Amino acid sequence: MTLTSAQKQGLAWLGIAAGMSFVLWLLAPVLTPFVVAAVFAYALAPLVNKLQARKLPRILAVVVVEVVFLAALLSVALLIVPIIAKELPLLKEQIPLLAEKLNTSVLPWLGQWGIHLKLDVTSIKAFVLKFLSTNAEEGIAALLASAKIGGSVALALIGNAVLIPVALFYLLLDWDGVVQRAYSFVPRRMLSNVHGFLNECDEVLGQYLRGQLLVMGILAVFYSVGMMLFGLDLALPIGVFTGLAMFVPYLGFGLGLLLALLAGLLEFASIKAVVMVAVVYGSGQLIESLYLTPRLVGERIGLHPLAVIFALMAFGQVFGFVGILIALPASAVLLVGLRRVKAAYLGSGLYRG
Repeated sequence: MTLTSAQKQGLAWLGIAAGMSFVLWLLAPVLTPFVVAAVFAYALAPLVNKLQARKLPRILAVVVVEVVFLAALLSVALLIVPIIAKELPLLKEQIPLLAEKLNTSVLPWLGQWGIHLKLDVTSIKAFVLKFLSTNAEEGIAALLASAKIGGSVALALIGNAVLIPVALFYLLLDWDGVVQRAYSFVPRRMLSNVHGFLNECDEVLGQYLRGQLLVMGILAVFYSVGMMLFGLDLALPIGVFTGLAMFVPYLGFGLGLLLALLAGLLEFASIKAVVMVAVVYGSGQLIESLYLTPRLVGERIGLHPLAVIFALMAFGQVFGFVGILIALPASAVLLVGLRRVKAAYLGSGLYRG
């Protein structure tokens, strides 16, 4: 079968795309900080442009936006500080007591089912006192020792923490230039189509970001109020942290659940902690999975709830943490492409027969 010129060109572009995808897959560890910086730059560039439109120099606008953004991220991270400050002293007091309660209540019940266990409370208490009563010098020494064991991981984390803000600064400073240089590689006859496609992607991604922010805000309020009703002292920081961390699906929920369970066990020292987590986080996960994300995020970008779940799993499997982060935005871009392919197919002679 002889291929037409258009078919040959299409195959050539497909081959180039496949080759570039393979190279990106190989370089994924190196490209991770740049991809993260590019995602942040895309989201923050409109704010920089608005400040520049108000006669603020571009470089100053970039500095203001990036400093505020990094301060917001740091504030989210610092939500953990009051949790740690309050829970560490309670750990020394409550863990031995919890072990004794398990020995006297839960373990005898398990023994009725043939599961015979017994906790050594003395050893547990010694273990807790050893690792929670160390001074600062011992803590720093342990930290350095662990850094030597996983040196490459520690260096990668430190390198990304430095590289991402630097890359974000330069991308924001020259964002319009980056976009124009990207357009310069597009063949002139395809420029209008590519421009329309990217504008549609931009609209879909804007809807995604707004929907995701709504989900995060609603869940932050829901988890905080839910745990406050159970009387948890740390309900506000844990609830806000869980809601904001939901930007990274599953990971944010898991961290919040563990923090809430630990705080509840240390404060209540009873089954009330498990009930609180089961009720608040169980209902929160159901609301988020079955209603909030499909309606406020999935429907805004036109993705079916099953497609949302599949996108998170597929991108996470292929690209890891970064894949989870960009799963829904990337799916939105793919959705725009599929819409155009479908429209072209329905309007072609191949469909009409």
